[in-house]
Amino acid sequence: MPEVVAIYPGSFDPLTNGHVDIIQRGSRLFDRIIVSVLVNLEKRPLFTVHERVDIARGVFKALSNVEVDTFDGLLVDYAGSRHAKVIVKGLRAVSDFEYEMQMALMNRRLNQDVETVFMMPAEPYTYVSSRLVKEVVALGGSVTGLVPATVEALLREKKLARETLRA
Repeated sequence: MPEVVAIYPGSFDPLTNGHVDIIQRGSRLFDRIIVSVLVNLEKRPLFTVHERVDIARGVFKALSNVEVDTFDGLLVDYAGSRHAKVIVKGLRAVSDFEYEMQMALMNRRLNQDVETVFMMPAEPYTYVSSRLVKEVVALGGSVTGLVPATVEALLREKKLARETLRA
């Protein structure tokens, strides 16, 4: 039976424990899961693409079937280039579903050989988003338990660097 390769795409700016939960569970469902960090030159992320890739590689180094890569352009084209037949998308709430369903249907129209699988994060992470994590850190709040410890330390470091630049 051929290997089932899945892609979990996202900006991962920063990687949250909701992402980690889905990737770990996905690694048990698929032969290989590729964490695909989106390169979007129109956005100004907190972490560079290189930093996000390094963070994810560090977090998943113990999972031999998890790979971290980057991509830009059409997701289904990238999936084809990586011989992936599955796109994994996380759904936190009903509000995520409408957008993700539209994307899944468009991806199916562009490439009928690639299926989208929706996964919900574990209950403690259903409200966690990268945007919310960055906002809480910027305002001096704690994100302990919402992101991997390495991410939390890097977020504090970035916040301190920005505060130092402002002083």
